[in-house]
Amino acid sequence: MIFKVMYQESKDQVPQRERTYSLYIEAEDKVDAIERISENTPYNIEFVQELNEAHLAYEKETNPDFKLVEF
Repeated sequence: MIFKVMYQESKDQVPQRERTYSLYIEAEDKVDAIERISENTPYNIEFVQELNEAHLAYEKETNPDFKLVEF
């Protein structure tokens, strides 16, 4: 499954919409995605969303920098 993860780059800063970024990760489930990101980054995870095929196609079409993150 592919997940879209919304995050802040630092756990030390107060979350602000302007500093929210997203990444895409393939994982077995939502818990696996969160664990992999938490273990490999200093990111403050805000939201994790599973993408269905239509949403994934939309993300690929509208985001020229779309790529899956691998840890």
